[in-house]
Amino acid sequence: MSSGAGKGNTYLEQVVAQQAELEGDLRARRGPAAPGGPPQMAAAAPAPRGSRSSRPSGALGKRQRALGAGDPASGSGGPGPVDVRISGFWRWKNVLVPPNAFVVHTRRGREKPLHIGLGVSFRFNPATDSFLVVPGATQTILINAYCICKELQGVLVQGYVQWIIQDFAVAYRKLDFGDDQDPMRLVNLQLKEQAEAAIKDKVSTMGVRDVLSDKQPIIEELTARLRAVAEGEADAADEGLGLRIVTVQIKEAVVSSSRLWENLQKPYRSEQAQLARLAELEAEEAIAQREMAAGRLKETQRLEHERELAELRARNEAGRFDTEVAEKLRRTRREHDDAREVAELETETTRHALRMERDRHAEEAETGRLRIERERELKRLELDGELETARARAALRHEQAMLEVERDQARAAIENARTPASVQAELIGALPGIVERLPAPAELRSVTIGGTDQTSVAGLVAQLTAVVGALRDATGDGPEGR
Repeated sequence: MSSGAGKGNTYLEQVVAQQAELEGDLRARRGPAAPGGPPQMAAAAPAPRGSRSSRPSGALGKRQRALGAGDPASGSGGPGPVDVRISGFWRWKNVLVPPNAFVVHTRRGREKPLHIGLGVSFRFNPATDSFLVVPGATQTILINAYCICKELQGVLVQGYVQWIIQDFAVAYRKLDFGDDQDPMRLVNLQLKEQAEAAIKDKVSTMGVRDVLSDKQPIIEELTARLRAVAEGEADAADEGLGLRIVTVQIKEAVVSSSRLWENLQKPYRSEQAQLARLAELEAEEAIAQREMAAGRLKETQRLEHERELAELRARNEAGRFDTEVAEKLRRTRREHDDAREVAELETETTRHALRMERDRHAEEAETGRLRIERERELKRLELDGELETARARAALRHEQAMLEVERDQARAAIENARTPASVQAELIGALPGIVERLPAPAELRSVTIGGTDQTSVAGLVAQLTAVVGALRDATGDGPEGR
């Protein structure tokens, strides 16, 4: 915090201007009420910030304009009207309340309300009913208390109080929420006056330095008094106003007199200036001592440096001579060593070439031997394959011959094993085919052989044999025709 120039207290004006801007933001009006809402709930539009009027200028003028002092058109502070919607016509209407607003609904002839609570909607008869809607959101009261401390000096104490409705059934009976544009205006005004009175009472018992350095006693006193009024005494039957204090804070405490403010700052500033000047003197003395020590050290170092340079030059010259002699010797030795190494490398190269030639001849001989062996092995494998093929073919022909012999033997055995009955049966089965292949006879002869039984198989076979013989004689296929 710094004091302002001139007669006024610049810091005080800045604090008041910031508080006025904050109050203006909190008191900003909402738009017009929604269609169908009650006419008494419509919000008045705020005056433009840029409009000019015949009000005081400066920080105090800003605060008066924000508070609306002496200007009814500016309206009162608060959160703005509640957006209540009313539908229906004549006596059959419905009231729709937002969920964050308290409402109480009464009817003529009824002692107790019909509806009371948070966000309760209901049917409404304008002829017999009445209702009150109050915002349920947390309310913020900004406090600017111009106090007189124990030393009879003016002090501005700024703070804020946040409160909320805890029991609306008690609050609507004890508090005035009848303002159409801002139902909370009168309640906020009453609590603000009580808070300023509590702050002034507490500050009047404290010194200026205590007010500026420790604000906790003011907060405790203000919290206790407001809670006693809003929430009631804890040990009494009084239920208070149905409100609950959420938080109480002191933002700033500023001395009104610019001269007193400067005087309060002078001891600390003087002490800090004294410490700064002493630090500067100590720094100058230390710098002077360091400069002399640095000069002495610099001269000593210069002499030492010159001596070291002379010794270094002598050592460098001796070292240079030794280096030149050693370099000549090294070069001569290096030349002989290089010549010897070159001769050795040439000899080694020749030997290596001979070894490689010998190895190459040996590899070629080994390669030719391996090629001859491979060709010999291939020819042997080809001969073995042909031999195996010939053996396989001979074995196959032998097996086929054996199979034919066995088949002939089996066929002969089958022929030998055939009975006359089977031969006759085969002959009988082949007769239709034989008859079909025979030519048509030009002459039919009937031969009857006596003494045979035609009903038996032997008689039938003998008869058929005779018929066949006759047919052969007729066609010229018999022994005479041949």
